[in-house]
Amino acid sequence: MNTPANCLRRANSKTFPLKASYLKSSAASKLLMLRAQHLSKRIAKPRPRPNPNDSFLAAPRGTTTTMVRITFASAEQKLVCDYCDSRFEVEEVEALYRERQDKANAKADAAAAAPKPAVDDAVQELAQNAGYICSSCGAELVSDGTVAVTTCPYCGNSAVAPGQLSGDFSPDLVIPFKLGRDDVTAALKDPYKGKILLPKSFVTGNHIDEVQGVYVPFWLYGARVDGEVYFDATNETVTEESDRTVTTTDHYDAYRKGNISFERVPVDGSSKMPDGHMDAIEPFDYDALRPFSVAYMPGYIANRYDEDCETCKARAERRMEESTISALRETVVDEYDDATVESKQLDYTWEENDYALFPVWMLSTSWNGKSYLFAMNGQTGRMVGELPCSKPKLAIASVLFFAIGFVLSQILFMGENAFDPDYLTFDVEGILINIVAPLIIVIIADVLLVGQLKTANEATHADCYCGELDLTEKHDTFSHTETTVVMKDNKDD
Repeated sequence: MNTPANCLRRANSKTFPLKASYLKSSAASKLLMLRAQHLSKRIAKPRPRPNPNDSFLAAPRGTTTTMVRITFASAEQKLVCDYCDSRFEVEEVEALYRERQDKANAKADAAAAAPKPAVDDAVQELAQNAGYICSSCGAELVSDGTVAVTTCPYCGNSAVAPGQLSGDFSPDLVIPFKLGRDDVTAALKDPYKGKILLPKSFVTGNHIDEVQGVYVPFWLYGARVDGEVYFDATNETVTEESDRTVTTTDHYDAYRKGNISFERVPVDGSSKMPDGHMDAIEPFDYDALRPFSVAYMPGYIANRYDEDCETCKARAERRMEESTISALRETVVDEYDDATVESKQLDYTWEENDYALFPVWMLSTSWNGKSYLFAMNGQTGRMVGELPCSKPKLAIASVLFFAIGFVLSQILFMGENAFDPDYLTFDVEGILINIVAPLIIVIIADVLLVGQLKTANEATHADCYCGELDLTEKHDTFSHTETTVVMKDNKDD
């Protein structure tokens, strides 16, 4: 019966010792390739060439292999041996990592408990960038202190940095990658659709520089929010008279009190990741959440958090606040024309948070000497990024919108005298009608079109993660009435 361990034994049966320092030289790298090719000819079944998107199980430290691979098949959510085509559950492969990770955890805990002498900033920075050894080929790798899983540049195997996923940095949950590298490149042109101001040459000339699958650290927050909000609610009545327009606005003091519960509001805990990109690829399907296992890590980069739970909580709190106020406001505008917040009081009862790793594909592209960053949800395929704007297209669109705005303002404000040369004056009223009103339409339209190109925006609400509002108290009191009179200018007089 084939097991992951047996598959590794096949690989390790053709090994030879190598030192890390030896692997660093270019001559040694060439010799290593020649010897690997020689060994591969002696194996009955040919091996495919390594693919940068494949996952590898590491061989013992100090040896190298002919690249017998166990790859994570995202479509099947299983690991596959390319030598014997056997399929393995994640739990089976996880057992091979558990012993190594337990040792790394023990060392990390011992190091954390040991007394540390005072050191200056330079020494501390050097310690954060300390190296570790690839368990497959023995090469020394360098970490910036936040990378937990990376790919060894010498042998292509995945290397887990000791202690980086242990203790306080041990994730509770993980969502495995569901989409592969081919899905990413195929989906890159999806954000181009419907973008009127996107340069045509960008669609054909945008060059992909790098595609990388990353497990991004996220904090998941839950809380019950109790809110009390006072609104200024208004009802407006407009009366048209022969010589005037009378607008009557009734004001009410509207009080609303209620509570709403939020579950697993995500906030990324990596300063390397742009917040707008990480927020915009939401939501993730939480039905796919699994207990954390290092068996999902090979083949991808995994970062540990460098912004702790308390630091990131403020972003979750802002989103919860906006969703709570919006929910309370909806109960007011159901009865009135409009409502604005006068004062608010929100209290948060926080639940225990979770620390999870979510799958994200990061794409770096270049066009006309500039770099553009895209992010794709590795589970749902949602792609976001920032696109360039064509200045000629923007100028043409502005002229068209000005013409449309001019026509609309003439019809709206001049009525039957629209387009009459006798009424095309440039006094204060004429400037407002003939110039200012069309310009406002131009500005609004241009902002909307340019906004289409900026799809990586920070989230302001948490509506996807909350239940129904429990409205516990409400009362409204009439405040006052405002009346506005606008006299009509009859030019026939």
